Amino acid sequence: MQKIKYNQRMSQIVTHNKTVYLSGQVGAIDEDVAAQTLTCLSKIQALLEEVGSDKSKILSATVWLKSMTDFEAMNAVWDKWFDDTIPPARACGESLLAHPDLLVEITVIAAE
Repeated sequence: MQKIKYNQRMSQIVTHNKTVYLSGQVGAIDEDVAAQTLTCLSKIQALLEEVGSDKSKILSATVWLKSMTDFEAMNAVWDKWFDDTIPPARACGESLLAHPDLLVEITVIAAE
């Protein structure tokens, strides 16, 4: 097992048995939900690349939205980002996030 980019609270990346676990990724609080979603996905791609993985190897994703009214806007960005690869298994729910201006948080599990 390897923990990468960690602090006293969490690790950004954990690898174990050729599986990559990422902590939840968020966008900037001044962005709308589409921009926050793209920021999340860009951060996910960068973290996966650090361990030799990429979006085509994402096994599952969990998407948390502050409000399900943002579902379509988030999906538009999601669908475009996965346009060139088969998307992973995914769950999406509504939840309060760590800051009131955060609109989306995404966490993934991927193969190395």
